[in-house]
Amino acid sequence: MSEFIEDIKRTDYCGTLGLADLGREIVLMGWVHRRRDHGGIIFIDLRDRAGLVQVVINPQEGDDPAKSIRGEFVLALEGSVRKRPPGMENPDMTTGEIEIEVKKFQILNEAKTTPFMLEDSTDTAESIRLQYRYLDLRRSDIQKNLIFRSKVAAAVRNYFHNRDFIEVETPFLTKSTPEGARDYLVPSRVNQGMFYALPQSPQLFKQLLMVSGFDRYYQIVRCFRDEDLRADRQPEFTQIDVEMSFINENDIITVMEGLFVQLFRDCLGREIAAPFPRITYREAMERYGKDNPDTRFGLHLFPLTDILGDCDFKLFQEVIARGGIIKALMVGDGSAFSRKDLDDLKDFVAPYGAKGLAWARVVAGGWTSPVAKFLKAAEIEAINRRVGAADGSLIFFLADTQAVVNASLGNLRLHLAKKLNLIRKDDFSFTWVTEFPLMEYSETEKRFMSTHHPFTSPYMEDLPYLMTDPARVRARAYDLVLNGSEIGGGSIRIHRQETQAKIFEALGLTKAEVESKFGFFLEALQFGTPPHGGIAFGLDRMIMIMTGVESIRDVIAFPKTQKATCLLTGAPSRVSLEQMMELSLKVVQ
Repeated sequence: MSEFIEDIKRTDYCGTLGLADLGREIVLMGWVHRRRDHGGIIFIDLRDRAGLVQVVINPQEGDDPAKSIRGEFVLALEGSVRKRPPGMENPDMTTGEIEIEVKKFQILNEAKTTPFMLEDSTDTAESIRLQYRYLDLRRSDIQKNLIFRSKVAAAVRNYFHNRDFIEVETPFLTKSTPEGARDYLVPSRVNQGMFYALPQSPQLFKQLLMVSGFDRYYQIVRCFRDEDLRADRQPEFTQIDVEMSFINENDIITVMEGLFVQLFRDCLGREIAAPFPRITYREAMERYGKDNPDTRFGLHLFPLTDILGDCDFKLFQEVIARGGIIKALMVGDGSAFSRKDLDDLKDFVAPYGAKGLAWARVVAGGWTSPVAKFLKAAEIEAINRRVGAADGSLIFFLADTQAVVNASLGNLRLHLAKKLNLIRKDDFSFTWVTEFPLMEYSETEKRFMSTHHPFTSPYMEDLPYLMTDPARVRARAYDLVLNGSEIGGGSIRIHRQETQAKIFEALGLTKAEVESKFGFFLEALQFGTPPHGGIAFGLDRMIMIMTGVESIRDVIAFPKTQKATCLLTGAPSRVSLEQMMELSLKVVQ
């Protein structure tokens, strides 16, 4: 029975079989997921990327190889599809109404006992899963994520191909232009002492393609950033990169909304409505405290500085005198919060710089609150009216710098929404955020830095403020936010050389620095550059949200840890002295 014709080929995947295949002679190949021995008859759940199917082997007397089969052995088998006996169906398996009566089989390879169970639900430490990632990838939930990712990538290419976009590959070995996250540097052996940088994005190359006349470009491209990592970031990641000529913001937004409508329809079977809502950066910060607002629920922030500007509360007076602000956040039903809960929320906002968190319960139009005695009845009434409070409502308010108030209440808003179960996890809420500041002051660098990148076009009416009040200048930039995560960002680019030179000057770059880093680009802008703009979407983060997983590492085949290491291969690692000498490098401890 163990003999097998080697040139016979697989006819089907395990998880694709059903009642329509009854009586068919088939050949399957896969891994032993489970093995059960029932009175001399061996039942095996055979697994491949499509799923599981039960196969039945009647071993012969004596030393039959079937008796040695264990978990994760690789099998090839030939048999026929038959219906399971009545009462033996398994509704939890897509193939649960049938089984395979094995006629021939062959053990293609044996397997050691795996270091963890290859089940969908596993409490195995992630470090072990990543160390044995080739085994972890056998788990069906991880395989489904990667198959879904492939489906999305194919749909992206199909969408852009049907709209006359041209896919162009841009270089991985390029020039370091550090104006943002840190570059990964690659030493050149041929050009001693010189370095390439791995691209943080194809930004300059895709703009040069617009100069070249490729007016509709896209690419699914690998990018690299040497930055501190979080659950939704990786040092190497994948972008859907797009650039278009002779367009404005509305043109790009319309095309991208069409992309997501098609992706969700084709890949998730979900209909999403377009156009998506748009709000400005200023509105996002005022209403949500964040520039990536989760709009699946309410709990908006409300300004109170105007109401409390003349109040008798000394703390509020001092904050306002220093140029700070006061904002409130209201929960319609505060009955779920005990006094201890309220005290714990003060600890929650502390990491965001808040020195305290005031609160008030609305009772019969008045307040039960530690700060009520400092406020006039008219001020309390005005606050209730502003936030829309009623009896039973709970109001939180905070006074501090604008940055601290927005960060504290913006994150508190998300925390309360989760606590009160206000977020429906099967919802998908898209929002465009527009009109970002062109520049923001960096306390670390002691100068203004580009909010997105230095090639973003300002609104022309704001250009007079560029040298005198850079914070006032708005960018023709736009982010797409999905369920509180920024999944893409882009802008209309600068297409005139003189404007680009002014931006570099406002950023504090010397002429020598500009020439060294961007001289080739400034020269290109002088040869008839069309108006253009684009956007890039983080494919990894998109797939993470669309599949509903908690970690971006579960949608990447071979991810890095939060310390940017690969536990499977041991990268990064030391290299030999010979390699170092060949590159003229020396490690300084």
